[in-house]
Amino acid sequence: MTRQRWLRIIPVALIMYTISYVDRTNVSLALDGKISSMLRDLAMDDRMKGLAAGVFFIGYCFLQVPGGYIAQRWSPKKLVSIALVVWGVCAMSCGLVHSYRAFTVARFFLGMAESGVFPATMILLARWFPRSERVRACALWCVCQPMAVVISAPATGWVLQHYGWRVMLVLEGALPILWLPVWWLCISDRPADAKTLPAAEREFLEESVRAEVLTLEPPRPVSLRRGICRPEVLVMMVIGMLYTGAAYGCMTFFTTVLKDRSFTGTQYGILFALPYLITIGAMMLNSWHSDKTQERRGHVAIALALSGASLILSVTLRGHFWASYAFMCLAIPGPFAVLGPFFAIPTETFPRSFLGLLLGAINAVANLGGFIGPYFVGGLTNLYHSTAVPFFFLGAGLLAAALLSSWLPKTIRTWD
Repeated sequence: MTRQRWLRIIPVALIMYTISYVDRTNVSLALDGKISSMLRDLAMDDRMKGLAAGVFFIGYCFLQVPGGYIAQRWSPKKLVSIALVVWGVCAMSCGLVHSYRAFTVARFFLGMAESGVFPATMILLARWFPRSERVRACALWCVCQPMAVVISAPATGWVLQHYGWRVMLVLEGALPILWLPVWWLCISDRPADAKTLPAAEREFLEESVRAEVLTLEPPRPVSLRRGICRPEVLVMMVIGMLYTGAAYGCMTFFTTVLKDRSFTGTQYGILFALPYLITIGAMMLNSWHSDKTQERRGHVAIALALSGASLILSVTLRGHFWASYAFMCLAIPGPFAVLGPFFAIPTETFPRSFLGLLLGAINAVANLGGFIGPYFVGGLTNLYHSTAVPFFFLGAGLLAAALLSSWLPKTIRTWD
């Protein structure tokens, strides 16, 4: 049996989602007052900066559950295709605004436009990769998040330095529209639709997924309300909110840590990108070992605990720049390294009949952390004139998430 699906699905989905994370990375650099005029042009302070970055995630919550439902019942491929066009238009509009209020509105609609992409792609991966491969597939797809920083941050820093934030946002905002033809031509909703795939591989994948569905479906119908209120679902929501808040709180204000040093725009981009380059390796290692051992909870807990402890140590050593920066390089990978095993859990333990709805609900609540984290860090930074206090609390939140990981489901449970 060949492995064409790894080359057919993962690279196209990876680049598609990498583009979506470019829109989150570039605003973190554009909102740094030392290398960009955006704060001055739109008259923002640190609190407003955190709100402008975080409002994206308020919009991002709106279509998570409907997006999961539509993808499950209709077509992940078609849903993402529509999203690529709409979020491209919204991303470019962020570079055309002339007021703080207009920018926050554009960021809100950008988040809304991207909100259905995550559950749709998770459903796509669940159809194409059996349980023994799913964490690696999910991690390879989710590696787009740090990859977007590694690839785009140096280029974004250079464009900011030479052409300004408006040109940068418009140019990078056009990327999803340019990628649409590749997505449409290369992606199929399920193996049975991929006529160029060898028959043996199509049959193996369809049979594997069909067997999984039969083992996961409850003996009696379960309402969505009861499904969302189950303890394991609620725990996943809280853990997701804590690690997402830390991820984006750090990303949005990471350049503040670099501000007192005499770095050029390009050097800013490189130093900003380095922790995310380390993150790619951490994601691959954690996902490979999780699939090898078929264990998920421990791989989530250890990554979050290491990240939380490193972030607190980075704050403690803030008087020693390079030591603090080194621990920040260890702190940033955790929230990303957990994504493979964390989101493999619902695909392996939740009924497939409303997997899309539950994935959407979990990711919607989790991504509230993307609003709360930057807004919380921005508010406390404005109050204390330092990121030390908010970063300490983000580290404590990651340690709490590591403890909560012991309540995640580790085997298939009967939903009745």
